[in-house]
Amino acid sequence: MTMRPVILVALAAVLTAGVMLEGGAEAAGECGRSSPDRMALRMAPCISAADDPNSAPTSSCCSAVHTIGKSPSCLCAVMLSNTANMAGIKPEVAITIPKRCNMADRPIGYKCGDYTLP
Repeated sequence: MTMRPVILVALAAVLTAGVMLEGGAEAAGECGRSSPDRMALRMAPCISAADDPNSAPTSSCCSAVHTIGKSPSCLCAVMLSNTANMAGIKPEVAITIPKRCNMADRPIGYKCGDYTLP
């Protein structure tokens, strides 16, 4: 797939910009001291699962989702982040990943913008 290298280059560019901008940030947000855009990079193993609702997420994807999903507001911010948007992630598909990972403690019914966690 020729789209995947483009996505990885975009993610690398956002990471570089995020590291440069984050240097002076001291406030904590939805994801603590990391920005949702930076946290979105940890979700890179989920690219195919976020693109195809029928694809099974990898174990590394599910591990990242479980870690980030401990904070529903962070998980939501990551799914709706500029990084996810630039990577072409479909929020309506990404929102289903915790369920597809069989995340038992996922916040079912949590509102994430226009989306609700199943």
